[in-house]
Amino acid sequence: MSTPNRVYIARLAGVAVFDPNGDQVGRVRDAVARMRPTQRPPEVVGLVAEMPMRRRIFLSINRITSIDSDAVVLGSGTLNLRRFEKRPNEVLVLQELLDRRVQLDTGQPGSVVDVAMECSRGGEWALTRVAVREQTSRLTRRGHLHQVDWDRVRGLGSLGDARGTANLLAVLEDMRPADLANALQDLPDARRNEVAAALDDERLADVLSELPEHDQVEILAALDRERAADVLEEMDPDDAADLLNELPPPEQDVLLDLMEPDEANPVRQLLRYASGTAGSVMTSEPVILPPDATVAEALARIREPQLSPAVAAQVFVTRAPLTTPTGRYLGMVHFQRLLREPPADLLGGIVVNDIDPLRPTTPLPEITRRMATYDLVAMPVVDRNNRLVGAVTVDDVLDHSLPRDWRDRDAVPTAAAAGEESVDGTHD
Repeated sequence: MSTPNRVYIARLAGVAVFDPNGDQVGRVRDAVARMRPTQRPPEVVGLVAEMPMRRRIFLSINRITSIDSDAVVLGSGTLNLRRFEKRPNEVLVLQELLDRRVQLDTGQPGSVVDVAMECSRGGEWALTRVAVREQTSRLTRRGHLHQVDWDRVRGLGSLGDARGTANLLAVLEDMRPADLANALQDLPDARRNEVAAALDDERLADVLSELPEHDQVEILAALDRERAADVLEEMDPDDAADLLNELPPPEQDVLLDLMEPDEANPVRQLLRYASGTAGSVMTSEPVILPPDATVAEALARIREPQLSPAVAAQVFVTRAPLTTPTGRYLGMVHFQRLLREPPADLLGGIVVNDIDPLRPTTPLPEITRRMATYDLVAMPVVDRNNRLVGAVTVDDVLDHSLPRDWRDRDAVPTAAAAGEESVDGTHD
């Protein structure tokens, strides 16, 4: 194996995994160590890698030919694509040891910042070193960082709940919201809720939108109501409405009353529409501009970083007012058309209005058919007075066309679930 003799595992989180041909097959999410009945350090038996479709598989340490903080390379052979399941005597290093409150053999308390695995001359990998930061009572000063042998740290053999969240959050902070949501699903419920609560409101809002409904509800229920209302305010109105729809009406009313009126009102409007209709799946905050706005102004608006690609793909043109429900709907302009027109031209001169908008009552199958027919990533939704009340985007359609449990990793239906492509690298 071509690799450093010692590797700190937190530095491997997110590192790409390549097959012998140089093709990326996934990313490292954790390391698996097997506890031993003696005082010997735990044996590292493999890594957990995340594949496409959010499937996590086990990579035997014996299959890895190179491992460092830049890349992990696999040897020849066929991957075992069975979904990883931890065994009773195993530990997920990042998930279970990071942030654990421990005690050095000097009696000094601290918390685990990182754990190193090391390869012996016989080729066996084990957890040999631990980076521990001292706890200090002074808020303005961080404790000293110690890198010590595994046997100099007390509290690593017990798998209790004496953990914080800071170091695990540091490992997870660069993940996309969907990947972070996936990582949270692997945590025990109490740990998941603890880590979720430690995220800031905006980050938690993004992550909640990527979780299965039952996880969203459980995390929201673990927050105090005022914090839950703050997080709902940071969510897109359609995502907030979907989440509130999973709660009993009395709880919906309490949270809506705690939200700022300007944030709660669009959500209340969406909650009035029947499930499976354009009104229930649309966003009430598309990009809206008047006909006398210029192409340059429209391009500046769709560049705003908080807009999703689907929402930013087109500008809807209406009379004032420009918040939903707007004045009379005039049409829309796709961003590609904006790129082809002179910056000083007015939107009213290039607006497209030859596609009939949706009604709030339009059913989802009809929406899907019309978007596919016209190759659109978004369609306007207007009321009986031809006022724009929202827009249905392609991601809204996908979210509501897939099975309800599609975000639940255990429900992803693939042939690999049966391990049909397993030849070697079995988790044993």
